[in-house]
Amino acid sequence: MCLNTGHPCKCLTDGNPCEPCRMTAKDRETEEVHLSNNVNAGSQVGSTRGPDLNISSYGAARERGRNWGWMLSGIICVNVLILGCALATGSARDDVNIKNTDLQIYLIILLLLTSIWMIYYVIYTATTETAIVYQDAHAGPIWLRGGLVLFGLLSIIMDIFKIASYVGYLHCDSGVKVAFPVVQFVFILVQTYFLWVHAKDCVQLQRNFTRCGLMLTLSTNLVVWMTAVMEESLHQTTVPEDPSYNTTKLHGRSLYINRAGYGDSKCKCSHSSCSIFKEAYYYLYPFNIEYSLFASAMAYVMWKNVSRVADEHGHHNIKFRLQDIFLAPVTGILLVVAGLATFISYEMEIKKDDNNDYKRDKALMMHFVMNIVIVTTMSVSSVIGCAIYKVDHREHVSEKNPTRSLDVGLLVGASLGQFIISYFTIIAMIGTGVKGYLNSLNLAWAILMVIQMGLQNFFIIEGLHREPFHEVHPVTVVANPYVLQPSKELSNLEAPDMDTKPSPAPTEHSLHAHTPEHRPKLSWKRRVLKEVCAFLLMGNIILWIMPAFGARPQFDLDTESKFYNFNMWAAIVNVGLPFGIFYRMHSVASLFEVFLTS
Repeated sequence: MCLNTGHPCKCLTDGNPCEPCRMTAKDRETEEVHLSNNVNAGSQVGSTRGPDLNISSYGAARERGRNWGWMLSGIICVNVLILGCALATGSARDDVNIKNTDLQIYLIILLLLTSIWMIYYVIYTATTETAIVYQDAHAGPIWLRGGLVLFGLLSIIMDIFKIASYVGYLHCDSGVKVAFPVVQFVFILVQTYFLWVHAKDCVQLQRNFTRCGLMLTLSTNLVVWMTAVMEESLHQTTVPEDPSYNTTKLHGRSLYINRAGYGDSKCKCSHSSCSIFKEAYYYLYPFNIEYSLFASAMAYVMWKNVSRVADEHGHHNIKFRLQDIFLAPVTGILLVVAGLATFISYEMEIKKDDNNDYKRDKALMMHFVMNIVIVTTMSVSSVIGCAIYKVDHREHVSEKNPTRSLDVGLLVGASLGQFIISYFTIIAMIGTGVKGYLNSLNLAWAILMVIQMGLQNFFIIEGLHREPFHEVHPVTVVANPYVLQPSKELSNLEAPDMDTKPSPAPTEHSLHAHTPEHRPKLSWKRRVLKEVCAFLLMGNIILWIMPAFGARPQFDLDTESKFYNFNMWAAIVNVGLPFGIFYRMHSVASLFEVFLTS
């Protein structure tokens, strides 16, 4: 049958195929040759399949070992955290037969085990050359490690004050309360050195043991953080049982200072400086809380980097410069100073014992107004920054990085605490009819806080996922005197009558005269982004300072307490506020990262 459908003929019966039939026959032959080549190639692959199977089996075994290490370390972390949470919760209640010393004994054991492992890790990596082959250039930047050292130093001072205070109760109270700050003092020293030196490590040897040790470090810091947060929250919201105290005069920090949490209420301090040390280390509690969270985040990044082969070319050499911005630092500093002034005035008025409701309401109004101004200006700045991203054509980062993923996760997760408080406040204010100017200000503050955090989260996350700006240096022309000097042959051929003067010998001045040190000015988009980052950074600092050092307008204005019941509202604030405080400090770190890459 002829394959020429347009003009069929008897080419196949005559033995003289036409053009379509010849082309089809050639295609069939080509396909047969291709099939035979595939069969031969398959046989060759089959002959060499043995080594491939060995390689794949080795990779599968290595993958199983890695999964086993991750699972075991995760089990260790979960068990340590749950047991610590159970002990912390039990010791917080008076009707449960678990004492605070039981929790401190558990913490001492964790701190000692973690310190021993970190010392072993430092010695092992120092004596084994192949233990650390790769390092993650993005992990543990200098500003993060510097913040860890600063918070660690302040935490050490807090432990010294604790030791000096608890020594006065040794004659009538447990010695565990003195032993715990001593062990924590040593732990902070060891951990700070460990994270400063090894935060970038991508461990290749003893991977499973290292994963378990890092998870132990992570869970220990989280238990310490959880214990500190719970203790501070109880001190902020629990009225002392001593009937001699007038509970109507106790607000915020007074509840903390008068709480009988430093020992038995019948146990009196043996020296007169106890009250000074108590109040002194109260002000250092926020730094200890942030230190534990910083250390936990860095330990998690190290855990993710175990057995990871880091990309050497993924890091950009970014320098910190403030020469190109002016407006944001000035306005940011003014905002911080104004916020500190109103915060101090508000705290002093709230702590007074004169029961002057008019002055207290004025102080609370001043605090609300200041916070509204802060979050409003920060929201406007975030909108400007997001608008710049729309006209900015930088590429998004494509490589996976555990540090950036952790930053984004912590930013979103920590913001949920303040979101919860703000939304509960909005519902309470609307439910009560927004009566009075204080309730109106509180409602406005809660709504603006939600808007500000949403805009800021978008700005930071988008900035973290953008490629850094690359500075384009101007092309410099270097004058080479030898090129300008004509040779004797050319001068004789082209201009025999021309007098040629010998060129001067090249000097260092002549080679570098046309290459001055010049750094091009930033483009307007980069300047605006840096201004926005700097202003938001300062705003988050003052929003961290106020709640971290005792501002509790959630309890000074009793609308939410009456609407939800005091115990329920106290639980909401005690859970959400620590995350909100951490959100502000983590935002500072993330904004600094965005500032450097802008």
